[in-house]
Amino acid sequence: MQALVIHGKQDLREETLPLAELAPGKIRLRMAFGGICGSDLHYYHEGANGAFVVREPLVPGHEMAGVVEHDPSGELAPGTPVTLHPATFGVSQRGLEGKPHLWPQGAYLGSASTWPHTQGGMSEYLDVEPGMIRVLPESLPLERAALAEPLAVALHGIAVAGGVESQRVLVCGAGPIGLLATAAALAKGAAEVSITDVLEGPLSRARALGVQHTYRVGETPLPEEAFDVVLECTGVPASINAAIVAVRRAGVIAQIGMMPASAQPLALAPLISKEVELRGCFRFFDEIDEAIALLAADTRFDDVITHVLPASDAQNAFAIAKDSEASGKVLISLWA
Repeated sequence: MQALVIHGKQDLREETLPLAELAPGKIRLRMAFGGICGSDLHYYHEGANGAFVVREPLVPGHEMAGVVEHDPSGELAPGTPVTLHPATFGVSQRGLEGKPHLWPQGAYLGSASTWPHTQGGMSEYLDVEPGMIRVLPESLPLERAALAEPLAVALHGIAVAGGVESQRVLVCGAGPIGLLATAAALAKGAAEVSITDVLEGPLSRARALGVQHTYRVGETPLPEEAFDVVLECTGVPASINAAIVAVRRAGVIAQIGMMPASAQPLALAPLISKEVELRGCFRFFDEIDEAIALLAADTRFDDVITHVLPASDAQNAFAIAKDSEASGKVLISLWA
């Protein structure tokens, strides 16, 4: 089968890999689209995603959509359109019984966090556990369905924040996750949604989604104490500090954007004096089901996708995805 394989820093190859015999209890999928995520960009451009170094050839991809190729049980017919929950949950811990996405020893498609690495879905075929599969409604095209995983991340952030209905929401960062968080907040009844970014290109894409206000960092100052909920999608200390100032007293900041493991310069005095809650967010549990429903019902999510390139042009796709001015979500059309 054909696959995209990262061998190290800026070493991405289209290769022919052996197609193993389907293991008992698994279902074989034929992949159609894969979204390029921030972690995929790190693996390609740097050879590592934080502490997780590419130590063996890695097939990236956890934002996937495709069709059933073969289900030995006969429950899913060939050609059934699907997307994936990319997590394999680990071992339950006391106090985390209802949060399996936080259980240790879990795995995620396309990740070098495990050894051997957990291979991803940017391949012609992918064999998965039945519990990872989500069958798509007829109204949801495969291309848009590839947004289900990153939209689930955004929805989890909204859930961690306590919801956004009738709230004044600020989204920090208009990259793909920020745009999806914006569209989700609008769809879920926020009173108004504002967004920040350092670049005009991402802000123009946010305006197309229907945000009420855009703030270009360094040019347009954020109002103080003007927002009930902040969805921080950058992980940049300066942006987090601005969010702490912009959120109202007793407001909530959901930290969706990942930060480096090293110590970071955060100005926490206003967070303390205003009794602001800063809540961490990590991946998601079951929000992918809500994501599928939202994607099926709302075509505005198509505007988040700016580029769809063939697997034969994958290196160019990864270069475009790194250019935040030029691109929102970049998809790779696979071999279906």
